Amino acid sequence: MIQKIDHIGIAVNNLEASTQYFENALGLSCHGTEEVASQGVKTAFFEAGEVHIELLEPTSSDSPISKFLEKNGEGIHHIAFGTDDIEKQLSKASDAGIRLIHQTPIPGAAEKLVAFLHPKSTHGVLTEFCMPTKKA
Repeated sequence: MIQKIDHIGIAVNNLEASTQYFENALGLSCHGTEEVASQGVKTAFFEAGEVHIELLEPTSSDSPISKFLEKNGEGIHHIAFGTDDIEKQLSKASDAGIRLIHQTPIPGAAEKLVAFLHPKSTHGVLTEFCMPTKKA
């Protein structure tokens, strides 16, 4: 079911400035940017070995990332686990008593289906399951 840590999401105020940090100070290459209107964010992706880093900048004041930034400031927002069956993974979490933010997967960045688990049920860590919509 869970295959790997897919990515770590980091909430940022300014995607361009944060991208420059990851490129210039860390030497990582941006592998693309994308706007995910359903989540109210612009994203930029970097690879660090087999794990991706996803920078998230809000595109509206009512987006979840905007609310996170207001409350917590910039920093790690979530950890995402790649799965080969997101619906079974959600069912397993629900059966274990975990509060689901998404009962069913929704479209996310990078052509993936995503679903989040509530941090109050996951020891304070916003947890995402993700699965490619297309087979590689």
